[in-house]
Amino acid sequence: MLRPRLPAAAAPLAPARPAISGHGGAIVAGEAGDIHQHHHYGAAAAPEPTRWPVRVGLVPPAADCFQERGVIRDLDLAFDPPGTAVPCEVLTGMGGVGKTQLAARHARNALLGQKIDLLVWVTASSRQAVIDAYAEAAEKVMRPKGDNPARAAEDFLIWLEPRPASPAAQVRWLVVLDNIMAPADLTGLWPPESPCGRTVATTRSRDAALSRADRRMVTVGLFTPDEATAYLTSSLAARGRTEPAEEVAGLAADLGLLPLALSQTAAYLVDAGISCAGYRERLADRARRLDELRPATLPDDQTASVAAAWSLSLDRADAQEPAGLARPLLQLAAMLDSNGIPVPVLTGPHALGHLTRAAADLWQGRKVTPEKAVAALRVLHRLNLVDHDVEAVPGSVYVHQVVQRAVRDTVGGPEQDALARTAANALTAAWPEVERDTGLAQALRANALALARTAGDALHHPGVHALLYRFGRSLGVAGRADAAVDHFQQLADSARRHLGPDHPDTLATRHDLAYWRGAAGDAAGAVAAFETLLAERLRVLGPDHPHTLTTRGNLAYWQGGAGDVANATAALKQLLDDRTRVLGPDHLDTLATRHNIARLRARDGDTAGAAAELEELLADRLRVLGPDHPDTLATRHDLACWRGAVGGTTGAAAAGAELEELLADRLRVLGPDHPDTLATRHHRARLRGESADVVGAVADFEALLRDVTRVLGPDHPQTTDVRDTLAYWQQDEEPVTRKIMPRRTRARADPETGA
Repeated sequence: MLRPRLPAAAAPLAPARPAISGHGGAIVAGEAGDIHQHHHYGAAAAPEPTRWPVRVGLVPPAADCFQERGVIRDLDLAFDPPGTAVPCEVLTGMGGVGKTQLAARHARNALLGQKIDLLVWVTASSRQAVIDAYAEAAEKVMRPKGDNPARAAEDFLIWLEPRPASPAAQVRWLVVLDNIMAPADLTGLWPPESPCGRTVATTRSRDAALSRADRRMVTVGLFTPDEATAYLTSSLAARGRTEPAEEVAGLAADLGLLPLALSQTAAYLVDAGISCAGYRERLADRARRLDELRPATLPDDQTASVAAAWSLSLDRADAQEPAGLARPLLQLAAMLDSNGIPVPVLTGPHALGHLTRAAADLWQGRKVTPEKAVAALRVLHRLNLVDHDVEAVPGSVYVHQVVQRAVRDTVGGPEQDALARTAANALTAAWPEVERDTGLAQALRANALALARTAGDALHHPGVHALLYRFGRSLGVAGRADAAVDHFQQLADSARRHLGPDHPDTLATRHDLAYWRGAAGDAAGAVAAFETLLAERLRVLGPDHPHTLTTRGNLAYWQGGAGDVANATAALKQLLDDRTRVLGPDHLDTLATRHNIARLRARDGDTAGAAAELEELLADRLRVLGPDHPDTLATRHDLACWRGAVGGTTGAAAAGAELEELLADRLRVLGPDHPDTLATRHHRARLRGESADVVGAVADFEALLRDVTRVLGPDHPQTTDVRDTLAYWQQDEEPVTRKIMPRRTRARADPETGA
C-alpha cells in the first residue's frame, strides 16, 4: 500500500531528496546522504547525482475544460493514507472515453502533490516502444547509457523492485503505460509490485490476462449527462458561445455522451459557425458522413477524428481468430439498436450467411458456424468495440451509437441497403411466433425501429419487408394498438408512394391498418376501411384469393364488434362456405371462421348453442393443430367461459377449474405476460367470484391489476376492465350471478401479411 512521503529536507519539491547516481546494482548510502550504486557496465567517471523529481516521457497536455470524474478521485485517493491502491490499475474502455486524459491528470496531480519522485510515461502501443521508454528511464535514474535497450529495460525493472534499505533510499514512482494495444506486448515488462510504486495502464482491451490479484481493471465509461452538458457548455463559453440548455443537452445525448465526440463537435460548432440545433440536423442526415462534421484542426492535440478513432481497433479485431469476421459482424450490428441486440439476431442463419459471404476469400468456401460468430463477437467485446452481456437471456450486444455511425460510413450505399435487408431478415427470423418473452419482444421491436431509421428506403422496395409487418403486429399484441395504428398508417402511406395503390403490399398495409384501428376501439372505422379495401381486393385479386377471403372475415368480425350481429353472422356463414370450398375444412382460416360464428352466436344470447359449436371446433383443432396451438387454447378459453355463463354457481365453479388448467398451459406456452394469459386470469377471477368465492376473486383481481398495469399500461382497455371488475367485487354486497362475456376472439391469430 502506498503512503505519501515528503523529500528528506523541507524544500518545496524534491531537490533536497537524497540524490541518486549509478548504473544499476546495489544501492549504498554515501557520507553526504547521496546514494551511489555499483554497476556492471565497467569503471567510469562518477556521474552527476540525479536531481529529483524525474520525469520520463511526455505527458499529454490537459484537455480544455477537463471534467473531474470519479475515476480521478479514486486514483488520487490511492496515494493517501490509509490508501486504497492495488499495485496496478488498468483503465479500460472504448476509444474516445478519455482514458489517456484521466491517466495524465492523475500523473500531474501526483507530481504537483509531491507524492512521487519518478514519473515514467510510456506510450505503450508496441513492445518495442515500452522497452525504449524503460531504457530511457534507466538512463535518467541509473546512468547506464548502453547500446542494449532490452538489457537497460530489464535493469530498470529490477531497479524498481523493493529492496531492504533505509526509508530515505526508497524512490516513490509512478509508471503509466498508455494505450496498450496488445496485452501480450507487456509480457515480462509489467513494473513490479512495490510499496513505493504504482502502475496505471490504459487500453481498449479487456482481455482476462490484464486482470490479476495485483492488477485491477477499471472500466472508464461515458460522461454522465450532467458531465456532458457541463463540458459542452463550458467549452462553448470559452470560445464566446452560448446555446439553449435544452439544445446542449440534446446534442450531448445525440453524441452518446462520448467525450471525444463532444470535444470535436464543440470545435466544429465554432469553426462552422452553426448552432447546436443546426449540428443536430446535420448529424441526423443519413447522407452526411461523420468526417464532414469534424473541425479543420482537431482540439487538445488529438490525432484522430471521431470517425477514425476505432479503425485501428477494428483492424486488429478483424485480424484475430476467427479472422475476417469481426468487421462484417460489427457492420451488421451497426444497423441495429445501440441499446441492446439479442445475440440470436447476430448468430442466426441470415447473419451467418452474411459473414460467410464477407469472409469468402479467407474461409475458402467454408461456412461460418454460430460458434465462430460468437467467437468474433467476443473479439469485438475484448477490444471494447461492443459490450457483450453473456448473463442476459438470450444475451445482448451493445454498440455505441457513434461507433455505429462511423462503421456505417465505411459501407457504400448499395452495400448498406443490402446490409439493411440482411439485418431485417435476421430480425424477422429471430422473432418468435408466440411472443412469450416480453423482454425479448421489446428488444426486437427496438431493433426493428432502429433499423427502419438507418435503412432509409431499403426496406420499402422492391416490396415492403416482412419485418415492418411483424413490428406493427407486435405492437398490437403487446397492447399498444394505438401505436400499431400509427405505424401502419405511415407504412400504408409509404407503400402507396413507393409501390402504387394497387400493389399487394399497399393493400396488405391497409388491411393491417384497418384491423388495428378496430383493436384500438374504433370498430366503426375498421368496418368502413374494410369495406373499401374489400372492393379493391375483389377488383385486383378476385373473389377467391385468400387475402380477399381474409378481408371478408375481418369485415364481418368488426361488424359484430360494432353491434351489427345479424349481418356479421350472415356474412361469416357465407364466408365459411367459400373458405371450405377454396381452402378446405381443416384450414386455419376455415376453423377461425367457425370460431367467430360461435362467438357471435353467444353474443346474440345463445351461449348454450355456442358452447356446443365450440366443443365440435375444439375436437377439430386438437386433431389439426394439436393441444398447444394458440388457436386451440383460445377455443378452450371461450368454451370454459360460456359453459360458466349458463351453469349457475355450480357451472361457474366447474368452468373455473377448466380455466385453472388452461392457465397452466398458457403460462407454459405463452408466458405470464401474454395478453391471452392475462385474459384467462381475468375470467378465472370472475368465475371465482360468481362461484361465491368473493375473497379469492378480490385477491386474484388485485394481483392481476398490478400485472396488466405493468404489461399494458394504466390506460389500456383491458386494464380499465380489470380495475372496474375489481371495484365491483370489492363492494359490500352479496354477489349476484352475472353473465360472463368471453374475450373477443380475433378472426385469426394474426392479420394477414399480404406477402
